Amino acid sequence: QVRLVESGGGLVQAGGSLTLHCEVSGISVANAVGWYRQAPGKARLLVAAILSGGDEDYLDVVKGRFTISRDKAWNTVSLQMNSLKPEDTGVYYCSVREYSTDYWGQGTQVSVST
Repeated sequence: QVRLVESGGGLVQAGGSLTLHCEVSGISVANAVGWYRQAPGKARLLVAAILSGGDEDYLDVVKGRFTISRDKAWNTVSLQMNSLKPEDTGVYYCSVREYSTDYWGQGTQVSVST
């Protein structure tokens, strides 16, 4: 059974930092892992991703502020978020793609105050 569990969200002041973690289990082959953000009333956006070949991709507005990483076994995926802005507020979801199937965690709330 595939399971993704996010942690590390919370309330932080603008300019602060948070690190999100995603514990992954039950995956045999991870083709890509990513973090998505969904703000209230808005669509879910890909914030950062790592492909199986190691390439990383970031949403333009977080480049230079966010860093995605994973351990060798793809058991833990982290998102280091620095210089946070109020517009970074939302529910952050971890996602893993195994072949053509995407799996999702339950999400963790990040709130950035002014």
